[in-house]
Amino acid sequence: MACNVLVVDDHLPTVDLIRSALEAEGMQVSTADNGAEALLSVSRGAPDLIILDVMMPVMDGFQALQVLQQSDETKEIPVIMLTAKSGDRDVAHGWRWGVTSYLTKPFSIDSLVALVRRVLEGTEAGLVADEAEPK
Repeated sequence: MACNVLVVDDHLPTVDLIRSALEAEGMQVSTADNGAEALLSVSRGAPDLIILDVMMPVMDGFQALQVLQQSDETKEIPVIMLTAKSGDRDVAHGWRWGVTSYLTKPFSIDSLVALVRRVLEGTEAGLVADEAEPK
């Protein structure tokens, strides 16, 4: 079964790294560079998983997450927050709005791919702090 993943980040090198790794795992990847574009993408067809950065122009990840969680059509889509905002307040904000898991930047691509697999299998919900540099 091919899974559809939406990667939302305004940093193109990060998007390209994630896209390459997930496509190598047989996943279909679409992208958006801010929360507003992500919501438009989701309205055209719900992905199986969203990887969502926080700090982006136009609409940040927390705002997009809130909109997703307020809709019956999108509130069940798992969301991995992938962000440099790792303070207790930021993490609590993500949990309050229903994030499935939280991975901090910098991250290792292997950790992200493993987390994506676990979330898609329904076996992961939690905080994963990864201090490794992106590969």
